[in-house]
Amino acid sequence: MGNSEVTSFFYVHATIKLVIRSKDLDMLRTKEKKLKTLAELMSLRGKTALITGSASGIGKAIAYRFAEAGADLELVDVNEEKLKTTQDELAKLNVKVGAHKVDLSNKSEIEQLWNKLEGRELDILVNNAGIYPLKNFLELDEAFLQNVMDINLNSALWMCQKMIKTREKRGGVIINLGSVEAVMPVKEDLVPYGISKVGVIILTRSLAAEYGRHGFRINALIPDGIFTPETKKLAKEILKFNVGIIQSGLEYRQRLPLGRLGEPDEIARMALVLASDLSSYVHGALVAVDGGFLSA
Repeated sequence: MGNSEVTSFFYVHATIKLVIRSKDLDMLRTKEKKLKTLAELMSLRGKTALITGSASGIGKAIAYRFAEAGADLELVDVNEEKLKTTQDELAKLNVKVGAHKVDLSNKSEIEQLWNKLEGRELDILVNNAGIYPLKNFLELDEAFLQNVMDINLNSALWMCQKMIKTREKRGGVIINLGSVEAVMPVKEDLVPYGISKVGVIILTRSLAAEYGRHGFRINALIPDGIFTPETKKLAKEILKFNVGIIQSGLEYRQRLPLGRLGEPDEIARMALVLASDLSSYVHGALVAVDGGFLSA
């Protein structure tokens, strides 16, 4: 090996040492660790999850799967009656379940919630609460828009802020619920909803970029075509006044590669993956659970 080759070798070696951080070198020198079992990776035992909009639908399904995995729960919803029913059902799974009636469109109530939770260890936050109101764009008014933004976007923002503040030195998991409407708008009269969910996606990715090094994993689920009691009720009301929607509904279903609508539990299962160590290296991701709609 000539002098120039020796020089090049030491230059490359020094560069590599600068690029690779000391903790990465330690990891490379460490013997291969024993792999965790699938049960260990999926377990949420010893953790507490706060789930908004958890009295019914997707939020309730997520709460159920988290409880099955061993997580204690703090349930948040504006519907006190359904919230109590859900709390009683989940308590049978031998986990601690707290229930909090909160109007998430009101920032002061969000503040009160976190004051009430002070001293309790929250490990996981799921921002699921949202509304799906229809309004012709030309008839849109400020109050309608503000209400959609407050519930769908602003509440998620304030909840994320509180979560990060309280766990700034310990990290945690945040899962936000976006929507296919924010990526590929396909339904009419949903401009405010789509705007709010675009905001949720930007919020997710911005926080992921900033707080990953602080021990947080922050991701978003992008669901679509999920058949919940709420969407079923909405569909019945719409069809009373607009028979033309039947045709667009059929066209939407035909476009789905899986050829069917999804169930809340199919979102919940993916939420469990993102909340657990199954996705320990998944961060800043937008995970579509849409029956393949975005690929069609």
